[in-house]
Amino acid sequence: MQYFFQQLVNGLTLGSIYGLIAIGYTMVYGIIGMINFAHGDIFMLGAFTALIVFLILGALFYSVPLVIALLIMMVVAMIVTSLYNWTIEKVAYRPLRGSFRLAPLITAIGMSIAISNFVQVTQGPRNKPIPPLVTTVYEVFGISISLKQIIIVVVTSSLLAIFWYLVNKTSLGRAQRACEQDRKMAALLGIDVDRTISITFIMGASLAAVAGTLYLMYYGVVSFSDGFVPGVKAFTAAVLGGIGSIPGAVLGGLLIGFIESMWSAYFSIDYKDVAAFSILAIVLIFLPSGLLGRPEVEKV
Repeated sequence: MQYFFQQLVNGLTLGSIYGLIAIGYTMVYGIIGMINFAHGDIFMLGAFTALIVFLILGALFYSVPLVIALLIMMVVAMIVTSLYNWTIEKVAYRPLRGSFRLAPLITAIGMSIAISNFVQVTQGPRNKPIPPLVTTVYEVFGISISLKQIIIVVVTSSLLAIFWYLVNKTSLGRAQRACEQDRKMAALLGIDVDRTISITFIMGASLAAVAGTLYLMYYGVVSFSDGFVPGVKAFTAAVLGGIGSIPGAVLGGLLIGFIESMWSAYFSIDYKDVAAFSILAIVLIFLPSGLLGRPEVEKV
């Protein structure tokens, strides 16, 4: 039983990271109906930015408190990824917003490849490790819970609450919901649609940067190819939870994390990805809109 609960803790940690990435997918899709397939590479870029900031801090200062180091790493990663995502939206996605649906998809895949290759060329193809940032481990009823796992869960919960408030209780959130329902009518009512969409891309990139920093802290290594698999799994989480729903994205991320953790513990680890995608297929057969998604209403 202790082993089971240990895997629950591991799944909660992994699922929290997936959930943070998935929110970016679901926010962009909810407003413009497009999947930003470069989002996984934005997550990877955030992890590399955090790594570079960590190395700079280590070179300039003899000792920096952990909390301050993590905050600086997150803030700089959020700024860099936000600039990248804002540029991507303005240059690659906005001109194709009114074209046929396949064009933005091809552009998104192209931007994903471009970011991945850019990081590979500038940072090299090898894995980039860092010394352990957090090593404290607590024993609770025979279950090992590390401080970095607690940090990941607390940060994810806090950001979910903040973004839920932003979307549901602020003027920006009202503008985002209006654009989600009808962009033309929102523009007629005085909402700056382009600005709202750009801010949404920036918000998604910021969450991906935080997820990348937490990923680096948890695993202690990052590679230029780390954007693909976590990105696909986060997209799967967004679809599983109900794409367009922020709580659904986090719920889907947690489910994917639990499935991977439990399958790796009790079955062959080689098939954990197969198990996660199989559950997705089963859920979508009976709930095509996902667990918390709303059925899409066709406008006439």
